[in-house]
Amino acid sequence: MINGIHALVYAKEAGKARKFFRDVMGWPRVDAGHGWLIFALPPAEIAAHPAGDEGGEGAGGSCSQYLMCDDVEETVAELKARGVEVTRPISNQGWGMVTTIVVPGFGEMGLYQPKHPLAHGLRKASTAKKTRKRAKKRGKAAGRR
Repeated sequence: MINGIHALVYAKEAGKARKFFRDVMGWPRVDAGHGWLIFALPPAEIAAHPAGDEGGEGAGGSCSQYLMCDDVEETVAELKARGVEVTRPISNQGWGMVTTIVVPGFGEMGLYQPKHPLAHGLRKASTAKKTRKRAKKRGKAAGRR
């Protein structure tokens, strides 16, 4: 079944965006050939939201990406120290503390500290539970031999 999400960032200057992800964010990467870098991301989540007005934010058929962090004020301070431009003040949206940063060569990307329950840890918990069940079954089967 599905084992991950491959997010695409269409940047007018992809080299600058790649350099940002590599040097500023420090994300591990592989070279898929010819300098085409693919970065490992932190855990991810996906949510379906109602579409907004046509042409506006969240218009039907669109997709948004937000980077998540544990402490948005601390993360903003760290990113600013690395030269990252923050384009919007941190605001409380109810579901999280939100701001926007500039990814060079690409444009703005959301950054937020979630206030909602996180789903990205569920896969680890689910996998651990399945592993324990399989181990228990193997133990019972070994005892019948």
